[in-house]
Amino acid sequence: GMLQHSRSSDGQKEPTDLNVLADEYVRLAYHGLRARDKGFNAIMELDLDPALPMIEVVPQDIGRVLLNLLTNAFHAVNERKAKTPEGYNPTVWVQTRKKDKAIELTVRDNGGGIPEEIRDKIFQPFFTTKPTGQGTGLGLSLSYDIIKAHGGEMRVSSHEDGGSVFTFKIPTK
Repeated sequence: GMLQHSRSSDGQKEPTDLNVLADEYVRLAYHGLRARDKGFNAIMELDLDPALPMIEVVPQDIGRVLLNLLTNAFHAVNERKAKTPEGYNPTVWVQTRKKDKAIELTVRDNGGGIPEEIRDKIFQPFFTTKPTGQGTGLGLSLSYDIIKAHGGEMRVSSHEDGGSVFTFKIPTK
């Protein structure tokens, strides 16, 4: 399963509406988690730029990146909810913007954040903070590689108990 997941698609770039892809994968990630944990609930906030142009990408690959970032965000808010049930509203935000000659997509959560001492390692292959058997450590590494292969960049900012923000930029023509 890991090998199949790590294989890239046929690599055919095609004009893609990143807003449609983001909307689709937010729902896929959310309902995927709800299927495994009926008690899971989170607020999803979408701020999708209506003037976003189509972008030439491999939609399956960008979908894989979105699914990974969103699944991680939903896991983070779910973990924080388990630790801080009173007055905490688990929320995941997705935003798209046209920035100069690039399209930027941001996934932000109000989960527990990523400790500073491991932040530099999260894009390394096989690095995971999940318990044995629950994570391969390939998700963020593959996501980073996919964005790089599209000529883009990915960055993260995070504050413990303040959530995380993952942003990727892909150049437009």
